[in-house]
Amino acid sequence: MTAAPGFLGFPDRLPGGRSPRIVLFGAGHGTTYPGADSSGHALAPDVIRAASQEDADLVGHWDFDLGGPLFDGGPACCIDIGNIPTAMRDNDGNRARIEARTRQVLALGAVPMLLGGDDSLVIPFLAGFAGHGPVWILQIDAHIDWRDERHGERRGYSSPMRRASEMAHVAGMVQVGLRSVGSARAEEIEAARRYGSRFVTAREVHAQGVEAALRHIPEGARVVVTLDCDGLDPGIMPGVAARTPGGLSFTQAIDLIAGLGRRARIAGFDLVELYPPADAGGLSALTAARLLVNAIGAVVRQG
Repeated sequence: MTAAPGFLGFPDRLPGGRSPRIVLFGAGHGTTYPGADSSGHALAPDVIRAASQEDADLVGHWDFDLGGPLFDGGPACCIDIGNIPTAMRDNDGNRARIEARTRQVLALGAVPMLLGGDDSLVIPFLAGFAGHGPVWILQIDAHIDWRDERHGERRGYSSPMRRASEMAHVAGMVQVGLRSVGSARAEEIEAARRYGSRFVTAREVHAQGVEAALRHIPEGARVVVTLDCDGLDPGIMPGVAARTPGGLSFTQAIDLIAGLGRRARIAGFDLVELYPPADAGGLSALTAARLLVNAIGAVVRQG
């Protein structure tokens, strides 16, 4: 468990033995590529928590992003249970602990929200939904993450959507915010299309609005949102390892989350790929914290 204050000052348990609606937890390391260093990304969970503290006393105030207070007039229903112990290169152990924690949260009937860490954490997070499917995936990302392997590793940050496509409890996926160039080659594009993934480029969202993505999500579906910070434009999210112009605006991202909450059921949420060493001034951490606030608000408003 981390010694840092909980996100927005949330406690690690609710008073009176009440069951939480949402459980936040962090993980610094997932599956590190040979010779790579994931220590920069591992700083992100606590940096995001720190960025949220300025608003910790304002949880009951009116939030114009949400159209009301965070918990919509109800009692607080969110806890932050800290960080899972992870270590760089303990790939098998990290994955096992992330998947186990996700299963524990789902067993409570709560919505798990994971703060990362690099995109490799998404694989065990999604694996934890086995037995709680079917689920759809809404990925917000500049990249499709469909590499079968990279540097001999099949569970690194270039592969989460490829591995998700192999999970029996995953019913489908929508990938939004795509732009520029990444690790995907023609063969990865073809594999994703054969699977049935729906691609929605950032340009399509700019032209058509968030409905360009939401229309592909079946109404009433249970959906896990995986948000890679580089899905947003670097003008508002510069603290990422792969800055790519033309990404989603903050307003588009929160409208997408809110629209999903109205159309379907948000069953889980992760936010990954914030890279604090590149976040001079802390703008990205602040943006990430506000994205999480909006995700919490969307879940609360699902009824």
